[in-house]
Amino acid sequence: MIPWLRADDRFPPVERALAEPNGLLAAGADLSVPRLLEAYANGIFPWYGEGQPLLWWSPDPRMVLFPPELRISRSLRKRIARRDYEVRADTACEEVIRACAAPRAGQDGTWITEDMIAAYTALHVEGHAHSVETWIGGALAGGLYGVALGRMFYGESMFTRAPDASKIALAHLVRQLGRWGYGMIDCQMKTAHLARFGAREIPRREFMRKLATLVNYPQPAGRWRFDDDLFD
Repeated sequence: MIPWLRADDRFPPVERALAEPNGLLAAGADLSVPRLLEAYANGIFPWYGEGQPLLWWSPDPRMVLFPPELRISRSLRKRIARRDYEVRADTACEEVIRACAAPRAGQDGTWITEDMIAAYTALHVEGHAHSVETWIGGALAGGLYGVALGRMFYGESMFTRAPDASKIALAHLVRQLGRWGYGMIDCQMKTAHLARFGAREIPRREFMRKLATLVNYPQPAGRWRFDDDLFD
């Protein structure tokens, strides 16, 4: 059994999360900015489908990417070197979130509901959620969004409308976060796609230990601007 959270309830310790389904910790509460910030600071994230109650998760193990461990394939390096694109940050955050929510081949529905879109747009307005965008020919071709606390980044979702567009955004994000001194990128659950970039699983205990330090670094909230020489 998992607890049903009322408005004023705190999250239970992540050690109480279920083993099956892996990481399910609690249900209920809301998607307000303070609630989301509390969740991320404690290694918890929301994830639920359309028509389901609001569910909170903290899986074990946890998929993470450490910026120094970024791997970029030879083909992607060649694509980046062509420079026929522009990478921007925080210029179209809601558009990126909505693109991530769009139906995909082989999937029924989406977990990025209208409530989630509104919640992460509010986080963006407050300076905590960020988008990284790849623009080609003046059009948004791909990108990603996530949440930043201290020197910790939590990746949420990616989308692409052109070959390699989301990969270009991810590569620039990781390079920039490394330059800014970010220590870890939370990828949540294991995927082969992120593993190709160097992401790997670590025990939740280790994740929580690193998180406790990283989220406490002072990091002013606000709009991001990426350096122009990340791949010079």
